[in-house]
Amino acid sequence: MNRYKYLWIGLILILLFFWAKKDPNPISLTSNTVTPAAESLDFNHHPVASDERPVIVSTDEQIHMDVFEKVHPAVVNIATTTLGINFWMEVTPRQGQGSGFVIDQDGYILTNNHVVAKAQKIVVTMADGKKVNATLVGRDPKSDLAIIKVPSAAVQAVAPLGDSDRIRPGQKAIAIGNPFGLSHTLTTGVVSALKRSIRTEDGIQIENLIQTDAAINPGNSGGPLLNSNGEVIGINTAIFSLTGGYQGIGFAIPINRAKEIATQLITSGRVARPWLGISGIGITPDLAEGIGLPVDQGILVVEVIRGSPAHEAGLKGGDQDVIIGRLRLRLGGDIITSIDGSPVSDMKQLVRRLDRLKVGQTIPLGIVRDGSTREIRVLLAERP
Repeated sequence: MNRYKYLWIGLILILLFFWAKKDPNPISLTSNTVTPAAESLDFNHHPVASDERPVIVSTDEQIHMDVFEKVHPAVVNIATTTLGINFWMEVTPRQGQGSGFVIDQDGYILTNNHVVAKAQKIVVTMADGKKVNATLVGRDPKSDLAIIKVPSAAVQAVAPLGDSDRIRPGQKAIAIGNPFGLSHTLTTGVVSALKRSIRTEDGIQIENLIQTDAAINPGNSGGPLLNSNGEVIGINTAIFSLTGGYQGIGFAIPINRAKEIATQLITSGRVARPWLGISGIGITPDLAEGIGLPVDQGILVVEVIRGSPAHEAGLKGGDQDVIIGRLRLRLGGDIITSIDGSPVSDMKQLVRRLDRLKVGQTIPLGIVRDGSTREIRVLLAERP
C-alpha cells in the first residue's frame, strides 16, 4: 500500500513541475485577436522629427508639380446646356461639358468649337470653384476652335502661350483638363508625332495636329497641352479610340494656329479664309493620257467664277465640252500645278493649301496654258 502512496506523490510532483513551466500569459483559445497596448501603436514615430525629414522629389516630378501650380488656376470647366427634341417632340435640355483656359486678362477663354456649339447656356467653373455665366464671342467649326468670355473680375490667372513651331517629337507633353467632370486633372506623356490629320464627326478635315500619348478623355476637350515650362503648345481636341476611351493616341491643335484664329474671333467674331473661285478636277496619269493633257498631275480648271480672285488674275476655265465614257468634262482651261510654291494634285489639296494662307496675300500660281508653263499672281480675297 505504501508503494502506491509514493507513486501518487511522484505523479503529483511531476504535474506541479510542468504547470510551473507553462506560459503565464497564454493566448485564449476563444479569441482570434490580440489587444495590444495603446502605447505600442505609434505608427508615426520616427527617430527624426517629421518636419526635419527630407521629401525626395525627382526632377521629373518637380516639373509636373511646377507646371500644375503655374497653369491650373487658368484652366476652367465648361458646362453647356443645349435644347433638343425628344421622341415625343418635346423640347428637352441636354447637358455637355469640356475644358478651356483663360488667354487674356479681360476674360477671354479658348476652347473647342464642339464644346460650345449650339449651346443656349454656358457656365464656367473657375479654379476656385466659382461658377460664372459666359458669353460666346465666336466659333470656327473648320478649325474646331471657339472663344467664350467671362467678366474680367472672375479671372484668377492667364495661361502663358508657347511656340508650337518649336516642338519636337519626344518632348514632354502635360495635359490639364476635366475628364468625365473630374476637375483639374493632370496627365502626362510625350509629343508622339507632328502634322497629323483627322476627320471630325461632322466630316471636317483638320490638318497639322500634334499627336500625344498624354491621357485625354471626354471632358478634356478644349484644355491645354503644355510643355515643361508650363507654356501652352496645343489645345486638346480629339482621341483615336475603338472604345470611346483613352487608348494612347490623342490630338491637339497647335497653339500658333489657335492664336491666329483666336485673334480673328475676338476682333470680328468670325474667321476670314481666302478662296480662288474656281471649280476643277484632279489630273491622273490615265486621265492625262486619255484626253491628251501635257502634264499628268495638277488641277484642270473647269470654271472660273466671275469677280473671284482667279477671275481677276486672268485664270481661264474650260470652253470645250467632251464626254468620255460616262464622264462629262469641259476642256480648254488652264492647269494649276502649284500654289505659293507648293505642288497640288487635286481640289482637296488646293483647299488645304489655301487654308494656310491669309486674306490679302498675293501669291504665285503655277499654271500650264496651251502647253506652256507660266506663273500668274493672285490677290487672295475672303471666301464668301
